Amino acid sequence: MKNATGQEGTVLAFDYGTHRLGVAVGETVTGSARPLATLRCRDGTPRWEEVTELIRTWVPVRLVVGLPRRLDGSDSDLTRAAQRFANRLAGRYGLPVVTAEEQLTSVEAEGVLAGDGRRRKDKGEVDKLAAALILESHFAERAS
Repeated sequence: MKNATGQEGTVLAFDYGTHRLGVAVGETVTGSARPLATLRCRDGTPRWEEVTELIRTWVPVRLVVGLPRRLDGSDSDLTRAAQRFANRLAGRYGLPVVTAEEQLTSVEAEGVLAGDGRRRKDKGEVDKLAAALILESHFAERAS
C-alpha cells in the first residue's frame, strides 16, 4: 500500500487527547498496526521531544491523526484541537500528515481490553490501542 508520495514503509498514528496521546505504529506493506506508546499531554500539548524521539526511532513515511467527531458527524472542540495537532506535526516534521475519521475507537479499545480479561481499564492502554485501531482503519480505507 503506497502513500500519497508513492512510498511504502512505517506509519505512526496518533489518538489525540488533551491529557494523553496514544501512539501506534504500522507498516503500509502489511496494513497491520500495533499499539506503541502513550504520551502525556499538558493542556493538549504533548512533550514534543517525545514525539521527536518516536519519529527519529521509527522514521515514518507519513503520520495519521484520528479526528474525533460527535456521533452526528459534526465537529467538536476536540475535533478542532486534533486538527491543530495534525497541522503542528506537519509543520514540525515536514512529513505527510493525514487525518482519519474516528468514532468510538476508545470504546472499541476498552471492549477489546475487557475481552482480554482486564477488569481495570488502564487509560494509557486504551489510548494506544485506539491509535492502532485508527491506523488499521486508515490502512483498510486506503486499500479499498
